[in-house]
Amino acid sequence: MKNHLFFGLLLGLGCFVLSCETQEMANHDYPYPMDNPPETSKISLGKSLFFDKRLSADGSIACADCHLPQYAFTDRKKVSSGIFGQKTERNAPSILNSAFLQTVMFDAHLKSLEMQVIVPIQEPTEMGHNMKTLIPLLREIPEYQAAAQKIFNRDFDAWVLTRSIAAFERSLLSLNSPYDLYMKGQKNAMGKDALAGKALFDNTLNCKSCHPAPYFTTFKAENNGLYAVYGKDKGRFRIDLDSSEIGFFKIPSLRNIALTYPYMHDGSLNSLTDVLKHYMEGGKHPKGQSTHVKSFSLSITEQKQIIAFLNALTDTSYLKNFKSK
Repeated sequence: MKNHLFFGLLLGLGCFVLSCETQEMANHDYPYPMDNPPETSKISLGKSLFFDKRLSADGSIACADCHLPQYAFTDRKKVSSGIFGQKTERNAPSILNSAFLQTVMFDAHLKSLEMQVIVPIQEPTEMGHNMKTLIPLLREIPEYQAAAQKIFNRDFDAWVLTRSIAAFERSLLSLNSPYDLYMKGQKNAMGKDALAGKALFDNTLNCKSCHPAPYFTTFKAENNGLYAVYGKDKGRFRIDLDSSEIGFFKIPSLRNIALTYPYMHDGSLNSLTDVLKHYMEGGKHPKGQSTHVKSFSLSITEQKQIIAFLNALTDTSYLKNFKSK
C-alpha cells in the first residue's frame, strides 16, 4: 500500500512538474515518431517508470541509477553498476537531447528510443528482467494500470512501457548553454578563451567534422584510435561481425561534456585534458582508425582555450524539473 501511495504521489508530482516542461518542449522544433507524440500525462508516466527500481530483477536499479539528472543523465562511473553488484560493459552516455538522436546505443545500430528502452531492462548485467515477467508485475500496480488505460486506452504492456519512457527521455532538453546564447546573438555569453577555443575547434583542428553543431555529433560510429588492439569489447563489430567495424563506437555529443566524465565507451579517460592529449597524439593507429584523427600540436594556452569552449556547451537549466532527485 505504501508503494502504491508513493507512486501515486510521484505520478501526480510528475504531471505538475512536466506541465512546465512540456510547454518548454513546445518551444523547440523537436522530432518524435507519429505513433508517440509528446503528451504531459505520458511523459509523467515515463518519468515515474524511469525512476522505478522495480524495473530491475532484484529491485535495486532504476534507469535513473545510470542516468542521474545532476550528472547530465550519466553516472560518472567508468562503467555502470547493474543488478546483484555486476558491472556493465560500457560507460553510461547522457540522454539529454535524445529527441534528436538519429541512432541509439554506442554501436549506433538502433533507430529509436522505443527500441532502446527494452535493451537495458533485459540485459543480464544491467536490469536483468524478463519482459514476460516484468509486464504482469507492473500491470498489477494500480497507478500504472490506470495511467495505461487513460493515456493509451489499453492494459499496461510493453507498448505502454516503451512509449512512455521514450516520451519522457525526449522531453529532456538542454539547448541553452553559453554557446547557444552566443549563437542567438548574445555576444557576451562566451568569454575570450571560449571564443578562441571555438575558432580552434571549428577551423584550425576541424573538430566539427565529427562533432558538428548544433548537436555536436554525426550520430555515426567511428574508430577514434583509442586502442591499438581492441579487447573484449570490439564495438559495432559485435552487431554485424564485420571485421572492418572493430573499434567503431558512436561519436558522442559534446553537449554538457564537462559534466559527463569519465570519457570514452569504457570510461578510460578521466578528464577533458586526457581526451585532448589522446587526440593530440593522433590515436593508437588501429586498422580502421578514422582519417579525421591525426596528431597535432597545441600550446598550453590553446589547450585551455579548447577546454573553455567545451565548458561553454554546458546547460543545466533542465535541473529545475528534478529538484527532488
